[in-house]
Amino acid sequence: MRSSGLRSALQEALSIVFPTWCAGCDAVDVLLCDACATALLPRAERRTLDGGLEVWSGIRFEGVAARALRAYKEDGRTALAVPLAAALAATPDLAADAAVAVPPSRASLRRRGFAPVELVARRAGIPLVPVLRWVRRPDDQRGLTRVERAANLAGALAASRCEGLRVVLVDDVVTSGATLTAAASALRSAGAIVLGARTVASTPRHTERVGNSSEREGDIAQAEHYRGGTQGEPQVRP
Repeated sequence: MRSSGLRSALQEALSIVFPTWCAGCDAVDVLLCDACATALLPRAERRTLDGGLEVWSGIRFEGVAARALRAYKEDGRTALAVPLAAALAATPDLAADAAVAVPPSRASLRRRGFAPVELVARRAGIPLVPVLRWVRRPDDQRGLTRVERAANLAGALAASRCEGLRVVLVDDVVTSGATLTAAASALRSAGAIVLGARTVASTPRHTERVGNSSEREGDIAQAEHYRGGTQGEPQVRP
Protein backbone atom coordinates (compact mmCIF):
# COMPACT_ATOMS: atom_id res chain seq x y z
CA MET A 1 0.00 0.00 0.00
CA ARG A 2 2.82 2.36 0.97
CA SER A 3 4.70 1.46 -2.22
CA SER A 4 1.61 2.23 -4.33
CA GLY A 5 1.16 5.58 -2.58
CA LEU A 6 4.79 6.53 -3.13
CA ARG A 7 4.56 5.56 -6.78
CA SER A 8 1.41 7.68 -7.25
CA ALA A 9 3.06 10.64 -5.52
CA LEU A 10 6.16 10.29 -7.71
CA GLN A 11 4.06 10.11 -10.87
CA GLU A 12 2.14 13.22 -9.81
CA ALA A 13 5.38 15.10 -9.12
CA LEU A 14 6.85 14.06 -12.47
CA SER A 15 3.69 15.14 -14.28
CA ILE A 16 4.17 18.65 -12.90
CA VAL A 17 7.82 18.86 -13.92
CA PHE A 18 7.42 16.91 -17.19
CA PRO A 19 3.74 17.22 -18.19
CA THR A 20 2.46 14.67 -20.67
CA TRP A 21 -0.77 14.09 -22.53
CA CYS A 22 -2.34 11.37 -24.63
CA ALA A 23 -0.96 11.50 -28.15
CA GLY A 24 -4.35 10.53 -29.52
CA CYS A 25 -6.86 12.68 -27.62
CA ASP A 26 -4.88 15.01 -25.29
CA ALA A 27 -6.06 13.38 -22.05
CA VAL A 28 -3.63 14.49 -19.35
CA ASP A 29 -0.86 12.52 -17.65
CA VAL A 30 -0.82 9.51 -20.00
CA LEU A 31 1.18 8.63 -23.08
CA LEU A 32 -1.93 6.94 -24.53
CA CYS A 33 -5.29 6.59 -22.84
CA ASP A 34 -6.95 3.17 -22.91
CA ALA A 35 -9.23 4.08 -25.81
CA CYS A 36 -6.40 5.44 -27.95
CA ALA A 37 -4.14 2.50 -27.09
CA THR A 38 -6.93 0.22 -28.30
CA ALA A 39 -7.23 2.24 -31.52
CA LEU A 40 -3.52 1.56 -32.15
CA LEU A 41 -3.88 -2.21 -31.94
CA PRO A 42 -2.49 -3.60 -35.21
CA ARG A 43 -4.69 -4.82 -38.03
CA ALA A 44 -2.13 -5.76 -40.66
CA GLU A 45 -3.11 -5.06 -44.26
CA ARG A 46 -1.39 -5.68 -47.58
CA ARG A 47 -1.29 -3.49 -50.66
CA THR A 48 0.62 -3.75 -53.91
CA LEU A 49 2.29 -0.65 -55.32
CA ASP A 50 2.13 0.28 -59.00
CA GLY A 51 5.58 -1.20 -59.62
CA GLY A 52 4.53 -4.52 -58.07
CA LEU A 53 6.14 -4.12 -54.61
CA GLU A 54 4.09 -5.82 -51.90
CA VAL A 55 3.72 -3.70 -48.76
CA TRP A 56 2.40 -4.85 -45.38
CA SER A 57 1.31 -2.21 -42.86
CA GLY A 58 0.26 -2.67 -39.23
CA ILE A 59 -2.23 0.20 -38.96
CA ARG A 60 -3.90 2.83 -41.14
CA PHE A 61 -2.57 6.36 -41.08
CA GLU A 62 -5.73 8.05 -39.85
CA GLY A 63 -7.27 9.25 -36.60
CA VAL A 64 -5.33 8.21 -33.50
CA ALA A 65 -2.58 6.51 -35.52
CA ALA A 66 -1.93 9.67 -37.53
CA ARG A 67 -1.81 11.84 -34.42
CA ALA A 68 0.47 9.37 -32.59
CA LEU A 69 2.90 9.23 -35.52
CA ARG A 70 2.95 13.03 -35.73
CA ALA A 71 3.69 13.27 -32.01
CA TYR A 72 6.42 10.66 -32.33
CA LYS A 73 8.19 12.18 -35.32
CA GLU A 74 7.52 15.90 -35.01
CA ASP A 75 7.21 16.40 -31.24
CA GLY A 76 9.98 13.95 -30.37
CA ARG A 77 7.81 11.77 -28.12
CA THR A 78 10.06 8.75 -28.51
CA ALA A 79 8.20 6.68 -25.89
CA LEU A 80 5.56 6.18 -28.58
CA ALA A 81 8.06 3.99 -30.43
CA VAL A 82 6.87 1.07 -28.28
CA PRO A 83 3.17 1.02 -29.30
CA LEU A 84 4.09 1.92 -32.88
CA ALA A 85 6.60 -0.94 -32.91
CA ALA A 86 3.77 -3.34 -32.10
CA ALA A 87 2.13 -2.34 -35.39
CA LEU A 88 5.35 -2.94 -37.31
CA ALA A 89 5.97 -6.26 -35.56
CA ALA A 90 2.49 -7.43 -36.62
CA THR A 91 3.56 -7.43 -40.27
CA PRO A 92 5.20 -10.57 -41.76
CA ASP A 93 8.98 -10.74 -42.20
CA LEU A 94 8.49 -12.41 -45.62
CA ALA A 95 11.31 -14.87 -44.87
CA ALA A 96 13.94 -12.25 -45.66
CA ASP A 97 17.65 -12.57 -44.91
CA ALA A 98 17.80 -8.95 -43.79
CA ALA A 99 15.66 -5.87 -43.17
CA VAL A 100 16.67 -2.53 -44.68
CA ALA A 101 15.23 0.78 -43.49
CA VAL A 102 14.62 3.78 -45.69
CA PRO A 103 17.28 6.09 -44.16
CA PRO A 104 16.49 9.57 -42.82
CA SER A 105 17.94 12.55 -44.61
CA ARG A 106 20.81 14.31 -42.86
CA ALA A 107 18.62 17.38 -42.38
CA SER A 108 15.83 15.46 -40.64
CA LEU A 109 18.31 13.54 -38.50
CA ARG A 110 19.88 16.79 -37.32
CA ARG A 111 16.50 18.36 -36.67
CA ARG A 112 14.92 15.46 -34.82
CA GLY A 113 18.00 14.09 -33.13
CA PHE A 114 16.96 10.49 -33.81
CA ALA A 115 16.03 8.23 -36.71
CA PRO A 116 12.32 7.40 -36.29
CA VAL A 117 12.25 4.28 -38.49
CA GLU A 118 15.38 2.81 -36.95
CA LEU A 119 14.09 3.34 -33.40
CA VAL A 120 10.73 1.72 -34.12
CA ALA A 121 12.44 -1.22 -35.84
CA ARG A 122 14.70 -1.66 -32.83
CA ARG A 123 11.72 -1.65 -30.46
CA ALA A 124 10.03 -4.20 -32.72
CA GLY A 125 13.07 -6.47 -32.52
CA ILE A 126 13.89 -6.07 -36.21
CA PRO A 127 17.65 -5.78 -36.82
CA LEU A 128 18.50 -3.53 -39.74
CA VAL A 129 21.28 -3.70 -42.30
CA PRO A 130 22.43 -0.15 -43.25
CA VAL A 131 22.98 -0.58 -46.98
CA LEU A 132 20.80 2.27 -48.32
CA ARG A 133 21.91 5.91 -48.53
CA TRP A 134 20.68 9.14 -50.08
CA VAL A 135 22.89 10.34 -52.93
CA ARG A 136 20.65 13.19 -54.00
CA ARG A 137 18.17 15.31 -52.08
CA PRO A 138 14.77 15.11 -53.79
CA ASP A 139 12.46 18.09 -54.07
CA ASP A 140 9.46 18.51 -51.80
CA GLN A 141 6.94 15.82 -52.81
CA ARG A 142 3.83 17.70 -51.68
CA GLY A 143 1.57 18.64 -54.54
CA LEU A 144 3.28 16.31 -57.00
CA THR A 145 1.39 13.70 -58.97
CA ARG A 146 2.22 10.01 -58.63
CA VAL A 147 4.29 10.12 -61.83
CA GLU A 148 6.09 13.30 -60.73
CA ARG A 149 6.92 11.74 -57.36
CA ALA A 150 8.48 8.72 -59.01
CA ALA A 151 10.57 10.97 -61.28
CA ASN A 152 11.58 13.15 -58.33
CA LEU A 153 12.92 10.15 -56.41
CA ALA A 154 14.53 8.33 -59.33
CA GLY A 155 18.23 7.88 -58.60
CA ALA A 156 18.02 9.62 -55.21
CA LEU A 157 18.91 6.44 -53.32
CA ALA A 158 21.80 4.03 -53.75
CA ALA A 159 22.76 0.78 -52.03
CA SER A 160 25.96 -1.03 -51.17
CA ARG A 161 26.59 -4.26 -53.06
CA CYS A 162 24.39 -7.02 -51.64
CA GLU A 163 24.36 -9.67 -54.35
CA GLY A 164 21.72 -12.34 -53.75
CA LEU A 165 20.62 -10.95 -50.37
CA ARG A 166 16.89 -11.45 -49.79
CA VAL A 167 15.70 -8.23 -48.17
CA VAL A 168 12.53 -6.64 -46.86
CA LEU A 169 12.23 -2.85 -46.73
CA VAL A 170 11.12 -1.07 -43.54
CA ASP A 171 9.54 2.38 -43.30
CA ASP A 172 7.13 4.28 -41.08
CA VAL A 173 4.36 5.42 -43.46
CA VAL A 174 3.59 4.47 -47.06
CA THR A 175 1.58 7.03 -49.02
CA SER A 176 1.97 6.89 -52.81
CA GLY A 177 4.76 4.33 -52.42
CA ALA A 178 7.27 6.39 -54.43
CA THR A 179 9.94 6.27 -51.72
CA LEU A 180 9.67 2.51 -51.21
CA THR A 181 9.69 1.94 -54.96
CA ALA A 182 12.87 4.04 -55.33
CA ALA A 183 14.48 2.18 -52.42
CA ALA A 184 13.58 -1.19 -53.94
CA SER A 185 15.05 -0.11 -57.28
CA ALA A 186 18.32 0.92 -55.63
CA LEU A 187 18.56 -2.41 -53.80
CA ARG A 188 17.85 -4.43 -56.93
CA SER A 189 20.53 -2.47 -58.79
CA ALA A 190 22.94 -3.53 -56.04
CA GLY A 191 22.05 -7.19 -56.52
CA ALA A 192 19.49 -7.69 -53.76
CA ILE A 193 16.27 -9.66 -54.07
CA VAL A 194 13.52 -7.41 -52.65
CA LEU A 195 10.71 -9.52 -51.22
CA GLY A 196 8.47 -6.64 -50.14
CA ALA A 197 8.14 -3.97 -47.49
CA ARG A 198 6.91 -3.59 -43.91
CA THR A 199 5.59 -0.28 -42.58
CA VAL A 200 4.03 0.94 -39.37
CA ALA A 201 1.15 2.60 -41.22
CA SER A 202 -0.40 3.09 -44.63
CA THR A 203 -2.61 5.90 -45.87
CA PRO A 204 -6.00 4.82 -47.22
CA ARG A 205 -5.85 4.49 -50.98
CA HIS A 206 -7.60 7.02 -53.18
CA THR A 207 -10.63 4.83 -53.81
CA GLU A 208 -11.17 4.56 -50.05
CA ARG A 209 -11.08 8.34 -49.50
CA VAL A 210 -14.27 9.24 -51.34
CA GLY A 211 -16.88 10.62 -48.95
CA ASN A 212 -14.54 10.62 -45.95
CA SER A 213 -14.16 13.47 -43.50
CA SER A 214 -11.86 16.46 -43.83
CA GLU A 215 -9.95 15.10 -40.82
CA ARG A 216 -8.90 12.06 -42.86
CA GLU A 217 -7.84 14.30 -45.74
CA GLY A 218 -5.74 16.26 -43.23
CA ASP A 219 -4.15 13.02 -42.04
CA ILE A 220 -3.23 12.11 -45.61
CA ALA A 221 -1.80 15.58 -46.24
CA GLN A 222 0.34 15.19 -43.12
CA ALA A 223 1.63 11.83 -44.31
CA GLU A 224 2.56 13.41 -47.62
CA HIS A 225 4.34 16.12 -45.62
CA TYR A 226 6.48 13.41 -43.96
CA ARG A 227 7.45 12.05 -47.33
CA GLY A 228 8.08 15.52 -48.76
CA GLY A 229 11.86 15.65 -48.43
CA THR A 230 11.80 19.21 -47.09
CA GLN A 231 9.92 18.69 -43.90
CA GLY A 232 8.92 21.58 -41.66
CA GLU A 233 10.24 22.28 -38.21
CA PRO A 234 8.68 20.31 -35.38
CA GLN A 235 5.75 21.98 -33.70
CA VAL A 236 6.16 22.81 -30.03
CA ARG A 237 3.13 22.19 -27.88
CA PRO A 238 2.33 25.19 -25.62
